[in-house]
Amino acid sequence: MDFSSTNPAQLLIDAARRGDTASVKQLLDSGVDVNTRDGRGFSPLIIAAYDGHLETTEALIKAGADVNAQDSGGNTALMGVSFKGYPEIANLLLENGADIDAQSGNGGTALMFATLFGRNRLVQLLLEKGANKDLKDVRGLTALNLAQQQGNEEALVYLQQD
Repeated sequence: MDFSSTNPAQLLIDAARRGDTASVKQLLDSGVDVNTRDGRGFSPLIIAAYDGHLETTEALIKAGADVNAQDSGGNTALMGVSFKGYPEIANLLLENGADIDAQSGNGGTALMFATLFGRNRLVQLLLEKGANKDLKDVRGLTALNLAQQQGNEEALVYLQQD
């Protein structure tokens, strides 16, 4: 791959978005920073995870990607997969040190995102892994409050268990 005429960091971000693990590895081997960011603060890991690319996410983590990197809104890869509904990737991130209770710029957590968007397998997984269900966002709402607002009955059951 010839990187001379293009921005290698942008190529890495684009490869992560496509889930092109071979190109990601080649770019990293050529010295591109695994934690580079785009204009919105997205790292290759945030993008690969959000787009559901498990193998690419694994490769980025093995290359030293910061699993707790936050984009310009304060969102992490774990928050993104909790919003999108990718339990396998969430588990991978958690096994590699992702902060389960990190809060975004508005105070949202991965558990809140999963609850809000009906990703109940993730609600269950995050609670099993020890997510703090009592954290509040900037409006003072907990994951339980969000489940009530959304009428998410399944999440209510999980969130009300001790």
